[in-house]
Amino acid sequence: MQTNKNTAQLLLHCPDRPGILAEVTNFITINKGNILHLSQYVDRVDNIFFMRIEWQLDDFFIPREKIYDYFNTLYAQKYKMSFELHFGDEPPRIAIFVSKMSHCLYDMLARYSAGEWDCEIPFIISNHEDMRQVADRFGIPYYVFPITKENKAEMEEKEMELLREHGITTIILARYMQIISDRMIEAYPNRIINIHHSFLPAFIGAKPYHQAYERGVKIIGATSHYVTKELDAGPIIEQDVVRITHKDTLEDLVMKGKDLEKIVLSRAVKKDIEHKILVYNNKTVIFS
Repeated sequence: MQTNKNTAQLLLHCPDRPGILAEVTNFITINKGNILHLSQYVDRVDNIFFMRIEWQLDDFFIPREKIYDYFNTLYAQKYKMSFELHFGDEPPRIAIFVSKMSHCLYDMLARYSAGEWDCEIPFIISNHEDMRQVADRFGIPYYVFPITKENKAEMEEKEMELLREHGITTIILARYMQIISDRMIEAYPNRIINIHHSFLPAFIGAKPYHQAYERGVKIIGATSHYVTKELDAGPIIEQDVVRITHKDTLEDLVMKGKDLEKIVLSRAVKKDIEHKILVYNNKTVIFS
């Protein structure tokens, strides 16, 4: 884990053309920024240039509060760039949403408590009381909003008030068994991460492990993705699979699936925390 957090991370994409890489690196070096990491990729099909660059701000000439405007004026407008700027000493503020299943929640909180993730988790939101004991064990406030069809809009407004009050930047759905409304998705575009209990798009819908078991599959999977208005069709961040044999029972599939879900979700969250994901055309570019 880096000790000097006085850094900036710039992620961008734009139509590819000669000179972009040189322009961006020159912007940093002429202003006395020390480049720490640089990754770039060109999509030859759509002719799109993607880039992530991180540099130290200790001796950087441009005040941090003016970097965004400088870069936007000098380069983004010129190259038609979409970009985002992050600072190493401003960790993401994450709200975890959970229902009654504990495996993903335990895994995330264990990693957070062990210092694996450079983020803040001010609270956990649920529609049930079941996971309060887990939150208490890790010393994190736990809020329950008992959602029904009749009060869904009212409860979600209260949730959003809490999110705004605490400056939440990212929402993680740790097996939260509620459909997020369009209003919340619009408030957090590509900032809500879900874990889906199958290898999308196969076996979409209810009881995926039962469907897989009945089909006699040889692998099962898990998929973590950003949430969009189209259910389970958002940009995919991380996926993985595990082998299955004819000896595995339905209970075996569920157990293996849960292990996979928490690993896949944690990988996706880590990449998001580190600002290593760019979304373009409902797909992701994941930098190493």
